[in-house]
Amino acid sequence: MTAPTDAKVGSVAAAHPRAFELGTLIVSAGLSLLGAVIGVHLITTLGISANTSVIGAVIAMLIGRISFLGLSKFRSPQRQNIVQSAISSATFAAANGLLAPIAIPYALGKPELVWPMLIGCSIGILIDVFILYRAFGSRFMPASAPWPPGIAAAETIRAGAQGGRRALILVGGAAVGVIGSLLSLPMSAAGVALIGNIWALLMFGIGLLLSQYAPALWNVNLGEMYVAHGVMIGAGVVALLQVIWIIAGTRTKRVKLAETGRIEAVAHDESLQYTINGPKLGRALGLGYVLFVLGALLIALIGGAMSELTVWGLIGFVLFAGVAAIVHELIVGLAAMHAGWFPAFAVTLIFLIFGLMLNTPIVPLVMLVAYCSATGPAFADMGYDYKTGWILRREQRPWKAYELAGRREQLKASIVAIAIAIGVVAVSWQGLFAEGKLPPSSQVFADTIMAGVSDPRIALTMALWAIPGALIQLLGGSKRQMGVLFATGLLVATPNAGWLVLAALAARLAWMKYRGERGEQELALVGAGIIAADSIMSVGKVVEF
Repeated sequence: MTAPTDAKVGSVAAAHPRAFELGTLIVSAGLSLLGAVIGVHLITTLGISANTSVIGAVIAMLIGRISFLGLSKFRSPQRQNIVQSAISSATFAAANGLLAPIAIPYALGKPELVWPMLIGCSIGILIDVFILYRAFGSRFMPASAPWPPGIAAAETIRAGAQGGRRALILVGGAAVGVIGSLLSLPMSAAGVALIGNIWALLMFGIGLLLSQYAPALWNVNLGEMYVAHGVMIGAGVVALLQVIWIIAGTRTKRVKLAETGRIEAVAHDESLQYTINGPKLGRALGLGYVLFVLGALLIALIGGAMSELTVWGLIGFVLFAGVAAIVHELIVGLAAMHAGWFPAFAVTLIFLIFGLMLNTPIVPLVMLVAYCSATGPAFADMGYDYKTGWILRREQRPWKAYELAGRREQLKASIVAIAIAIGVVAVSWQGLFAEGKLPPSSQVFADTIMAGVSDPRIALTMALWAIPGALIQLLGGSKRQMGVLFATGLLVATPNAGWLVLAALAARLAWMKYRGERGEQELALVGAGIIAADSIMSVGKVVEF
């Protein structure tokens, strides 16, 4: 027996469930509080944050089994989507978007900057959410792109509603994920490889292996020598140019042919159409940049940066901070879209190095780094949630109105979740920091600022390695993002993740050859199960501490 839905397939879609319905709001707020606490605990004990969206979906499913107080309405996949969007947003906002950035000035012995940065980072997260809402569903960030954790959450919800063979395959994948996690293997890497773009993930796997074995084979640490950072800079610059190309709507013969094929596909499935066109995307990114600049100006004024900057220095600072914030979120978003992993720490470190090379005074530099690091994680996480919603809504007709309505309700739930995350961090940071519970990444940023970058060879190294990064990104094109993913692998440097990616890709190609299109669907379910299990196991580590 399938769970009730809020619209019938093939009929005029009913109104999408509302995020501000009393029951939905209460459940979302409660799970957001839980997600924020989990995120804060993980980031200060393990140095990482976990995707809690699957946990939110499972809890919503369990609530839906209760037949009184109107709770049975949570059997609806659409309401489960709203709830999982809330808990996931709260987790990433509290951990990656707020606590980690504001810990940087504290680690530097400047606790007076924590409150100004909490305000600035809160603004940065809200701008993040706005830009993603206006960019998701465009040619730059299409709903049909992988967004692997989003697929994992969607397939979990669908399997819970439909049961049968899909549920069995998902559970089988989850079992593999649990076993691998118990062996301390980064199983999300294998799960992602069964879902994402093959070429992008091939480069990701190669990057992971190079970063893991370069020290042993060539006595070279690619991170410490800033090789990986240079590759990301080159790939990132080309990625931005590709965004501009998309926004401008330039059409080569090859692009026209690709679009012709896409039009034919859309004729068969309207959910593949873009909901955001080039001009709208351009306006969203332009307005986002202006908002980031205004946010940087506010931080500079309330944080005391004026005492270390001239008027022209202040203007340069806020303009550069705006560029750093929007570039950071776009690179993080692209990596998350294709690989389900994002190099937020590494990309922030790149802008820190730029700031040091420009001899930026310490207070503005701290503000730049904290502000930049706050952008990106919420952007990527909401992309996952919108992907989940898109999968769950794509069979409704008329599709576009229902899809946009659902996306709007997810946005509302996420804003409530972010507000709760801000409150949790605001009341907890003093006690945590006083006990020495600082996120490891924040301490690294602080140490780097204190040490500075006095060696001019670093700039030359990054400039030289930017060339291959740019070439790989250019050859791969905007859809594959091979350069960004290769640099992501070099920067993430998770042991054994590269082997898992390549092994999963090999198994994927073999199974697809054997089973065809059905094999691709089955592997997506297996990958979703692996990612879901790995996420739950990561959150389960909270109990151990």
